[in-house]
Amino acid sequence: ISIHVFLKEKDEIVAYTRIFKSGDYYKNPSIGRVVVSKKNRGKELGKKIMIHSIEYIKKNLKGEKIELSAQKYLDKFYKDLGFYKIGEDYLEDGIPHQRMIKEIN
Repeated sequence: ISIHVFLKEKDEIVAYTRIFKSGDYYKNPSIGRVVVSKKNRGKELGKKIMIHSIEYIKKNLKGEKIELSAQKYLDKFYKDLGFYKIGEDYLEDGIPHQRMIKEIN
C-alpha cells in the first residue's frame, strides 16, 4: 500500500522513505521509515530524500498536510523541513516519538 522512494549510488540504496496515501495511517498523506545507510550519513541524503518525498506528495497525492511519526531526537531535522509538532510525545518501540505535520496547500 506504500510508495517506495529510494536514492541509489551505483547499485546500492543509500537512502529510503515510504509514502502512504491519505487514510492509510493518517487523515493526510504521510512519510515513514526515513533511512540513510550508516556509511552515507552526514551527506544530507536524508534531507534530499525528504524534499523529494514532499514534492512527490504535493504533485501526486491529495491532502492539505503531510503527517509523520518522528523520533524525538530528530526534531530539528523535521522542523527545518517545515514540520511542526502536534500532541504529546509517545513511545514507539521503546523510542520517544512525536507526531508532526507540514502544511502543503
